[in-house]
Amino acid sequence: LRRPPPAEVMEPSPSEKDRRLSETWHPPCCCGPKPCCFCWCCCSSCSSNRRSLWRSPRPSRLQRLRSNSSPRSPVPAPRLTLEEASSWKRSFDCVLVSPAGRSVFMEFLRTEHSDENMAFWLACEDLKREQSQEQVCEKAKKIYLDYISILSPKEVSIDAAVREAINSSLARPSACMFDEAQAQVYALMHRDSYPRFLNSPLYKSLEQRLSALTCDT
Repeated sequence: LRRPPPAEVMEPSPSEKDRRLSETWHPPCCCGPKPCCFCWCCCSSCSSNRRSLWRSPRPSRLQRLRSNSSPRSPVPAPRLTLEEASSWKRSFDCVLVSPAGRSVFMEFLRTEHSDENMAFWLACEDLKREQSQEQVCEKAKKIYLDYISILSPKEVSIDAAVREAINSSLARPSACMFDEAQAQVYALMHRDSYPRFLNSPLYKSLEQRLSALTCDT
C-alpha cells in the first residue's frame, strides 16, 4: 500500500503564536492567593518575587573575563601626607575640614561604637548646603528618623529641650533645624572622642607609616 505523502508542516503566524502564548501563559501571583494591598510589606514581597522570576541568566566565565578586562578610568584618590595627618593635632576643626581626617576619625569612632555622632554631624552639614526645599524636607525627615528619634538604634545624645525644639519644627522643616543638636554633638566629640583619637593606636600607627614613607622618599 502506498502511503499518502506527509502533510506539510505549516509554521504558525506571529499572531497565532501570540494567541497560543496568551492561552497557555498565566502571570505569576505576586503575593500568594491574596491580592496585593499595596502596603510596604506586600510591595516588597512583590518586587522580590518578580526579581527572582525574571532574573537574567548568570553570565558565562568568558563574559565575566571580558567584562573584567574592559578598560576603566580609575579615579585617583588623594594621597595623605604626614604634614596633613600631623595637622590634626592642632585642633578638632583640622580633622573635620580634611576629607582624610574625617574618614580616619570615623574609623576610630566605629571602634568605640559612637560613629553615629560623626554621621549625624556630616548629615547636618549636607542639609545646610541643600537649596531645594523639597530636598530639605526629605533630608530633614531622614536625619530625624536616623539620629533624633528615640526609636532609632543610632540616636545621638542631646538635651531634652533641644529634642523638643526639633519635634516642634517638624511641621515646617528647615536647613538649620538641627543646628543646636549638631553643636551639642560637636562639643561631645571635641571633648571626649577627639583626645582619645589622638592617643589611639590607630592614629599613632598612621603617623608612623606616613613618617616611614616620608623618610624613604
